[in-house]
Amino acid sequence: MEKFIELVSQPWPWWVAGPIIGLTVPALLLLGNKSFGISSSLRHICAACMPAGIPFFTYNWKKELWNLVFVLGVLIGGVIATFFLANPDAIVIAESTQRDLAALGITDYSSLMPSDIFTWENVFTAKGLLFFVVGGFLIGFGTRYAGGCTSGHAIMGLSTLQWPSLVATIFFMVGGFLMTHVFFEPLVKLVGF
Repeated sequence: MEKFIELVSQPWPWWVAGPIIGLTVPALLLLGNKSFGISSSLRHICAACMPAGIPFFTYNWKKELWNLVFVLGVLIGGVIATFFLANPDAIVIAESTQRDLAALGITDYSSLMPSDIFTWENVFTAKGLLFFVVGGFLIGFGTRYAGGCTSGHAIMGLSTLQWPSLVATIFFMVGGFLMTHVFFEPLVKLVGF
């Protein structure tokens, strides 16, 4: 059991973790004709908790109960990994990235998310409102507007050869590159993080 705990607490290489994630798609399709996706679970939760007659939430959400159990498993797995299987090694960040982030005032990499940005003090400021609330809304709106999240389109949509998923994935990547290489620095300076 100790060797198993040691194995699962280490970061796995991409050539192991990637195929495991990738094989989830055909497994779901073959075992139950189910589509892999996480973002749709919010719709299922809303349909279950708020039956207000809104047409978007009026459907048999109980048929999608497996999706809610899947998301619950992801949440429980994340809690177990964080509190019981955390990797004791420092997070590795390339020196060039550290220099670029230090120029923007981001220097603490002791946790998965930089504590220079993700603190309770920042949440209750104007920049926190912009960063967390407006940014969160835009992510949620974009996910709904695109018919799924980046992972759902890139993993499930591409594997089932869906043209809209290819277009969405291309634009997710273009948007990510533009944000990283064009807009990130001016926005950080504007907001003052």
